[in-house]
Amino acid sequence: MSDRTKIGLVGLGGIAQLVHLPILTKLPNVQIVAVSEINKNRLISVSDKFDISNRYEDYKQMLASEELDAVIIATPTNTHKDIALNCLAAEKHLLIEKPVSVNHLEAAQIIKAADKAKKKVMVGMNLRFRPDSMLMKSLANSGELGNIFYVRCGWLRKQSSEEKWFLNKEKSGGGVISDLGILVLDLALWFYGHQKVKSISVQKFSHQTKKVEDSAVGLLRMETDEVINFEVSWGLHSEADTFKMTIYGTKGTAHLNPLRAYRRMESGRIDYTLSGSANSVNLFKKSYENELKHFISAIRENSPIISTIEESYSMMKLLASVYKSAELKKEVII
Repeated sequence: MSDRTKIGLVGLGGIAQLVHLPILTKLPNVQIVAVSEINKNRLISVSDKFDISNRYEDYKQMLASEELDAVIIATPTNTHKDIALNCLAAEKHLLIEKPVSVNHLEAAQIIKAADKAKKKVMVGMNLRFRPDSMLMKSLANSGELGNIFYVRCGWLRKQSSEEKWFLNKEKSGGGVISDLGILVLDLALWFYGHQKVKSISVQKFSHQTKKVEDSAVGLLRMETDEVINFEVSWGLHSEADTFKMTIYGTKGTAHLNPLRAYRRMESGRIDYTLSGSANSVNLFKKSYENELKHFISAIRENSPIISTIEESYSMMKLLASVYKSAELKKEVII
């Protein structure tokens, strides 16, 4: 591999414009070789803004014409599978924005293609890469909090995209559960070490939307009796975006956003809270910066990926049960 990892980007929507391109253009070991976008006006304007000369309306032409080490897929969810399969056939490493696909069957096809091509596939679960999330994970792993038995989490914010496809279930895979729920559940299960879920009970609502849910609350029980309680919404009234997560252990408790952590002692408690915690905007930006740096490093050093396609396959199977519980309005046993 050359001194710079050569990247192609498919899809120039909000996440590419606000996150991928601004961060990647500043990394010294990365070269954005080409971009692809079916919207011609967007292709021209975004490429001009970031001074990218190799631009394509058809990503297949980009794959055939450019020398690339890896491709980032940031297109509507229903297009991920086909684009991924073509990129892997062209022997490119992949970073796919979440959700990886509209269902676990499509994710399984991507896994098979990645194994055949012997290429890395990472899925964009950026909450794992927040500095405060990583510190909380270290506390959980170290045993300082004891055995984690309860995780309570939630995210209330406006929907992540205003594009029409985003509210079309066939194209997006779902509503706020697929947008925000997948991220908070991934993080909660990450803290548990991805233990197996025993049952799920979820209620969803569609007050502001027609074809997908805009709010959901749920309870997941693990096989060893730990519990995850979550709520996500685009529509619940709030003065500001609210992302929170608390993990309860037999010896202590830790909270996210801001990070606060305590361990109970006979004489009182130990406070692990860091002074001068970064604000939410910086943590959000840093999560994507860490994620992209990790992806590039994994390619350059041939090291293991965090947030693998295999983990996302399991998450898509879990989401299917989440939606099943919400549709049936009863607890579903896994």
